[in-house]
Amino acid sequence: MEGCKVQDLYSLENTIAKSIFEKATYPWEVLPNIHDYILELGKTLPKDQYEEIEENVWVYKTATVAKTAYIKGPVIICDNAEIRHCAFIRGNAIIGKNAVVGNSTELKNVILFDNVQVPHYNYVGDSILGYKAHMGAGSITSNVKSDKKLVIIKNQKTGEVLETNLKKVGAMIGDNVEVGCGSILNPGSVIGKETNIYPLSSVRGVIPEKSIYKNQNEIVLKKDL
Repeated sequence: MEGCKVQDLYSLENTIAKSIFEKATYPWEVLPNIHDYILELGKTLPKDQYEEIEENVWVYKTATVAKTAYIKGPVIICDNAEIRHCAFIRGNAIIGKNAVVGNSTELKNVILFDNVQVPHYNYVGDSILGYKAHMGAGSITSNVKSDKKLVIIKNQKTGEVLETNLKKVGAMIGDNVEVGCGSILNPGSVIGKETNIYPLSSVRGVIPEKSIYKNQNEIVLKKDL
């Protein structure tokens, strides 16, 4: 499906987790592998750069972690990342360099590329956020369908459907995406790189790269403005 492949969404040089995507066509294919991947990668991290602050929690020595943050392994926190007050990291998380995980933000089974910001009251689960992606205050990734069926990826415009064969899939957010405050990214949302999502949006399906999402019926390509 156009716009949904790993190379469509992400610049892999901007993550420590580059190798997890090597055999993947679509990014959600790596979600079941994040746990074991972190355990293997963590063992190879340079001890002069990373400190294992508790079992299977590797933190770069220049990262900042608030005393009030909760972190359950396996987790890797990279160079100059900032984990703020009352962040809740539930495990299976790779947090890229210069990333910000903010007050009351909850992470679970995620890969945050370098320079990602999830700074205020965000829930990010079973999701992958590309380089410099930013989620506005209160925006969340919904990762389970209300009917509890397996998540599909659907292009609303063309009607194309891809099966994920997974019960939990949040959002695949491309490089340089801006998600407006208070938005909900429904299960299986794919946001093309350099796209802007209006505040208070309910997003589902595949959103093209370099577009502005106003609502499901009004998605404007930036080149047309």
